[in-house]
Amino acid sequence: MEMSARLRPNEAQNVDSMKRESAKRPKLDEIGEWSELKLDILKKYAGAYCTILKARNLHPIYIDGFAGAGTHIRKRTGELIKGSPLNALEIQPPFEELHLIDTDRSKVDALKQQTTGMKHVHVYSGDANQILQNKVFPNIKYEDYRRALCILDPYGLHLHWSVIADAAKSGTIEIFLNFPTLDMNRNVLLWTPENASAEDIERMNAFWGDGSWRDVAYSTSGNLFGWPEKQPNAVIAEAFRDRLQKVAGFRYVPEPVPMRNSNSAILYYLFFAAQKETAENIVVDILNKYRKHGAL
Repeated sequence: MEMSARLRPNEAQNVDSMKRESAKRPKLDEIGEWSELKLDILKKYAGAYCTILKARNLHPIYIDGFAGAGTHIRKRTGELIKGSPLNALEIQPPFEELHLIDTDRSKVDALKQQTTGMKHVHVYSGDANQILQNKVFPNIKYEDYRRALCILDPYGLHLHWSVIADAAKSGTIEIFLNFPTLDMNRNVLLWTPENASAEDIERMNAFWGDGSWRDVAYSTSGNLFGWPEKQPNAVIAEAFRDRLQKVAGFRYVPEPVPMRNSNSAILYYLFFAAQKETAENIVVDILNKYRKHGAL
């Protein structure tokens, strides 16, 4: 006999209610030191970004395409720490609007709970690609003096190149981008390329913008048998950097930062792309300070 059948009606209702509440609670991401470092980098740049825009009478907007639940669990200690959206809310001078997106309904609900009553915060549930291109980006207009810092931190190959291209074309949107090396290497950039599934190849094409990644990721030069050999992560990341400039049209794309796990394996590269030299200079200065102290 099930537990609910042995309980009084009121007790059974309480158990069912607790189960429903538990199901609604988001599963928080556990993050390590490198992810915390990324959060610090984003927060430092966001502060400088808002200060400069406000001084020029421009309207700073914050966009997070893969916002999560707003909080994370620190892997080392198990304690809760603020994620990018909550950090963005603390920036002074403040962002005038925040647009937060996630596909996970429980995480969206958590974001809404944490931003209740904040009319300048807009939370969306659904596909970030569609929401960014159809609802958010079109409102960041140059003639309205609106400018946006957009965080594109997908869990894997879930971002479409067309989103990146639209951000560049707008002339008003700067991006921090997670280049998901781990997902690529596990599912697409295999040592035997033909073992990748059609679905994963399609995801890679959508992220890269076309199938030209094959020419970058594999080489037959120096190989006696003409077999394709996978190129190092750094080669692929540099090709994507080149693509952000020459294909998407961002004028300034500094060298990306490799983010590693505890075993020093590269999980992803953190890219920044903008149309203003000032923006690049600020990011490079922030990164160099971390390098100077051995954090990068």
